[in-house]
Amino acid sequence: MSTRAFITGVSGTELTAVEREFIREQSPWGFILFKRNVATPAQVAALVAELRDAVGVADAPVLIDQEGGRVQRLGPPHWPVYPPGAVFSTLYDTDSALGLTAARLSARLIAADLADLGITVDCLPLADVPVAGADAVIGNRAYGTEPAKVAAIARAVTEGLEQGGVLPVLKHIPGHGRATADTHFKLPAVDTPRDELERTDFAAFKPLSDLPMAMTAHVVFSAVDPAHPATTSATMIADVIRGAIGFQGLLMSDDVSMNALSGTIAERTRAIFAAGCDVALHCNGNIDEMRAVAGQTPVLSGRALERANAALGARKAPQPLDREAARAELDALIARTTTASA
Repeated sequence: MSTRAFITGVSGTELTAVEREFIREQSPWGFILFKRNVATPAQVAALVAELRDAVGVADAPVLIDQEGGRVQRLGPPHWPVYPPGAVFSTLYDTDSALGLTAARLSARLIAADLADLGITVDCLPLADVPVAGADAVIGNRAYGTEPAKVAAIARAVTEGLEQGGVLPVLKHIPGHGRATADTHFKLPAVDTPRDELERTDFAAFKPLSDLPMAMTAHVVFSAVDPAHPATTSATMIADVIRGAIGFQGLLMSDDVSMNALSGTIAERTRAIFAAGCDVALHCNGNIDEMRAVAGQTPVLSGRALERANAALGARKAPQPLDREAARAELDALIARTTTASA
């Protein structure tokens, strides 16, 4: 069967018989893991292998959100805690080279953890530029409030992932930093003029337009399209994401099941593809919703297929890493931020 243009989550730490049948029949392009899917390293590695076996594709992409800080699907006692993006921002303000080194090191260590498990894609880096008064959903996940600085740290994070053989997903394009609501629960609208968005939010993404994959923001930008969030806006995708920002890689939606989107799951999925996204992302592991997404998802073909193949082809072989030395260096750099803020 041809691959279908969606990424799916699953419900637990191993596949149910129903999920295995669904995956075999619907042939999703990839998979995404969450904390509900994680118990031990051996279990996660087995689940990753089980997912690929079910779809019949040995290198099917398996994604995870492993940022550090409060967005870490893998954590103690089996995996270390990593710093949030704001730590790199603080260090960058003291010494930009050290800030970039710390960001790169953290991402390189994360990549090593993921590679151990067979996970090949991390939904990182963020290039969101937060502003005062915005919802805290981004908060200390961000790399700062200046676009050039955010882009520089995001590039260092990308390099660390790539050095570890893990593909990056740039998010949340074209920007989530001004959102006044958490898109898991509500649709935010940003009324900032287009020229200001170009100077700030969009400017942080533009230097990263060569990345292989990006994830959309469920945010309305009224200066571009007052009726639709970026994820389901053909104008936003063509004019801003593909146009002004210049991103030409694989474009995936943020989670279809988030309440920022309106309509049924099937209607949301149709709208995502109609707007120009290449791949739909569905995360919660609800089998009825998974079926609804699959029922509205086309076979991956044409330019979307070309971009998907190019993205997977961009993955590099891991470079050697002395984990103990790298972790010691990262810890020493993080300690500098504590000293600086004391």
